Amino acid sequence: MKIDRLIGILSILLQKEMTTAPELAEHFEVSRRTINRDIEALCKAGVPIQTTQGTGGGISIMSGYRMDRTILTSKDMQMILAGLRSLDSVSGSKYYGQLMEKLQTGSSEFISGKDSMLIDLSSWYKTSLAPKISTIQDAIENRHLLSFEYYAPSGESKRTIEPYYVVFKWSSWYVYGFCRKRKDYRLFKLNRMDKVKQTDKSFVCRNAPLPDLETENIYPMEIKVKALFTPDVKWRLVEEFGPGCFEETKDGKLLFTADYTDADYFTDWIMTFGDKAEVLEPVEVRKRIRDIVIAMKKMYD
Repeated sequence: MKIDRLIGILSILLQKEMTTAPELAEHFEVSRRTINRDIEALCKAGVPIQTTQGTGGGISIMSGYRMDRTILTSKDMQMILAGLRSLDSVSGSKYYGQLMEKLQTGSSEFISGKDSMLIDLSSWYKTSLAPKISTIQDAIENRHLLSFEYYAPSGESKRTIEPYYVVFKWSSWYVYGFCRKRKDYRLFKLNRMDKVKQTDKSFVCRNAPLPDLETENIYPMEIKVKALFTPDVKWRLVEEFGPGCFEETKDGKLLFTADYTDADYFTDWIMTFGDKAEVLEPVEVRKRIRDIVIAMKKMYD
């Protein structure tokens, strides 16, 4: 729609010092003539746009111009507030709450209807998460090294990183940065971090790539698994893998098949079902669980 494209063009002009009609035409997949008409429409609406001809020229917006929030629709404002509320749920400061107050001031008539989206990103760990996120954000802003103790399956270690992004993915919080120990970029899970501190040592900001958060890259599916489940745990299979992950057998059991990250993770996961699950494949996981059960029986006997 034209109004969406106009808002998009205005957003680009507010973020970039200069752009060109061909660049905008390619971005919005329209003709250069359409972009020229859009620029003319924005000028008629009072937006101070200027064009410069020749080499190095282009389209720009007057320095200091700010977009009037009334260009946003009621739904736009509700979505913005929903996003701010979600960030406020894990914030260790009053920043997001104060920002919401600024946006809502004098906007009661503009914002119509009830909130339809409530997001709490803190899960069970708000008390411990908020201070960590606040410390990490300060370190990113100040370009200071971040130090912490990290607890991983391979053991405990002390890490120092150049922090670049706070990430929420796979229902958990992470910090992404350049690890001085591993000499590479890494994701660190906040719930495994302790004694998180912003050091007084600064670092030169690298041209850090955006973290590749594709699930198959972080958690490659290395094994094919097959297991039988009792019908009363169907809800867990649907919740975690979707309704297409199993077939019902003649005796009412659920035949589960999937690709999984590795044998260790699959073993840990399947054992949370107790006697309601039986591993069929891989055979080595089946043997491992049998050995674990035998060892547990000896311990409890």
